[in-house]
Amino acid sequence: MALDPKIVETLSKVSTASITTILLRKGLRNVWMRGTRAVRPDQPRMVGPAFTLRFVPGREDLATLESWAAPRSTRAAVEAMPAGSIAVVDAMGITHAGVFGDLLCARIVKRGGAGLVTDGFVRDLPGVLGTGLPVWCQGNASSPSIAALTFVNWQEPIGCGGVAVFPDDVIVADADGAVVIPQALVDEVVSAGPEQERLENWIMGEIEKGEPLPGLYPPNAETRERYEKDQRRGRE
Repeated sequence: MALDPKIVETLSKVSTASITTILLRKGLRNVWMRGTRAVRPDQPRMVGPAFTLRFVPGREDLATLESWAAPRSTRAAVEAMPAGSIAVVDAMGITHAGVFGDLLCARIVKRGGAGLVTDGFVRDLPGVLGTGLPVWCQGNASSPSIAALTFVNWQEPIGCGGVAVFPDDVIVADADGAVVIPQALVDEVVSAGPEQERLENWIMGEIEKGEPLPGLYPPNAETRERYEKDQRRGRE
């Protein structure tokens, strides 16, 4: 499922911290994928629909060099990945093998993929960085995936970093890591996100003026009234 460019544009300006706050109000506490860190500090915020890939523990009769050429393989999965989507790879948090390397990342870039998120490791790090693909992962290793993992399927529900991710959920990643927005809640987050950013920027301004935090964040009724008054004044 391709995302509306307006949704991508809006969410590209909303931090994952703000998104988790909005989803918390909806009762969702478990949306931040543990172990997902940007491989380079200057990576821009990434937004796109989840294209899920799932590994299970390695089994010697299945996790072989020959398996890389099988119809059900990471290679085949990448060829099925739509442009604009983000590969979300369930590696079960295993960190002694790299799930993707430079060749797979280069192919994702060629096919127009938006990025990669995994709770595991990547390999061939210099080459991965050279592809320019935005990547969030736990780290890097030299061992290939088949040293510890068996690839089983793509585009099915997975767990990544302790979070349930379904195909076409929306992924947003920034310096704080990667979060998932359930597909059914995307419109609500898009609607609330810019306002949450405006409010928090205003609160930061109040802190810089010397205002104490109690009653400021979270804003009580008086603070909210001052904020709304300032917003109306800014529109006049």
